[in-house]
Amino acid sequence: MRAAVIEAPGAISVTTAPDPTPGPREVVVAVAACGLCGTDLHILQGEFAPSLPLIPGHEFAGEVVGIGRDVTELAPGDRVAVDPSLACHECRYCRAGRGNLCDRWAAIGVTVAGGAAEYALAPVANCVRLPDHVDPRDAPLIEPLSCAIRGYDVLRGSLGAEVLVYGSGTMGLMMLELAKRTGAARVDVLDINPARLATARELGVSGAAAHADELDRGRGWDIVIDATGSAAAIQDGLGRVAKGGTFLQFGVADYATTAVIEPYRIYNQEITITGSMAVLHSFERAAALFAGGLLDPDVFISDRLPLERYAQAIGDFRAGRGRKIVVEP
Repeated sequence: MRAAVIEAPGAISVTTAPDPTPGPREVVVAVAACGLCGTDLHILQGEFAPSLPLIPGHEFAGEVVGIGRDVTELAPGDRVAVDPSLACHECRYCRAGRGNLCDRWAAIGVTVAGGAAEYALAPVANCVRLPDHVDPRDAPLIEPLSCAIRGYDVLRGSLGAEVLVYGSGTMGLMMLELAKRTGAARVDVLDINPARLATARELGVSGAAAHADELDRGRGWDIVIDATGSAAAIQDGLGRVAKGGTFLQFGVADYATTAVIEPYRIYNQEITITGSMAVLHSFERAAALFAGGLLDPDVFISDRLPLERYAQAIGDFRAGRGRKIVVEP
C-alpha cells in the first residue's frame, strides 16, 4: 500500500508500506480521508511518538475491507469512523475511567501506524459505524469534535456563560459551535489570521478580533479557551478570565512552552485553570452530533489533497493556510 511516513524529525515521504493484517479483534479500514492536526506537527518535530518511522494520521474514516477471526460486530463494506485512543485498561487511571490519562497511553497515528495510508488497522471496539447519509470523506471531523466535547466535559459550562476562544482554526471553530450549542450568552473569537477569523464570523460570533483589547470586555470572560497552543495566546488568555471563571488549556503547546501565573489572583478571584487531553467517552457522542448536522463539512474542510501530496498538506497546515486539511488515499 501507499503511505505517508515520518522517517525522522522533519523528514516525510510517501512510500510503499506492507498491507496491514488484522488481529483477532481488529479490522482493516480502507481510508477514505485522513485529517491533519497540530499533533501531526509535534510528531514531525520529534515529540509525542516514542519511535520513528511512523505512519501518522489519527483522524480518519473509511470502509471496512478486512476483519479478524473474532470480529462479529462489523463486516466488510461497513463504513466507520475510528477513535484512535489505545488505553491499556489495566493501570490506575484506566480503572478509574480516565483512559485518556493511561500510564501506557497510545494512539493510532501517534504511537502506532495511522490513517495517512491506503489502509489502516483498528480495534473493532474503536470503530463507530456511520449512517448512510454521512460521507466517510467528511467523517475525519468526528475525532477532533470528540476532543472538543471532552473539553466541554471538563468545563461543565453553565447556561449564560460568556466565552472567549483563542484561535479560529478547526478546533477553535468547533469550540465556538459547542459554546453556542451549550447555551453561552456570548462567544468571542480571537485570531491573527484574517481568513480564519472570517470563517468564525460566517459561523456567527458575538465578537471577532485579532486582540482581546479590541473587544469591550473589561471584566473578562467566564470561560477562556486556548485552542492555539501559542505561548503568547496562553499568557494573554490567563489575564482575561473573569472572577470565578475558568481557563481551559485545550490547544497542544510545545513541550518547552511556559506561561506565568499570578497565584494571589487565582486565590483571591477563585479562578480555575484546567486542561483537556484528547478523547474520553466522547467519540460516540461526537459521531451522533456530527450525523445530526452540528458541523458543516463544507465550512470546516477547506482542502482535500491526494495522499501523494501529504508533505504539501503539512506545509500548508503549518503555514496556517486553510482550515481542516484532509488527504484522500
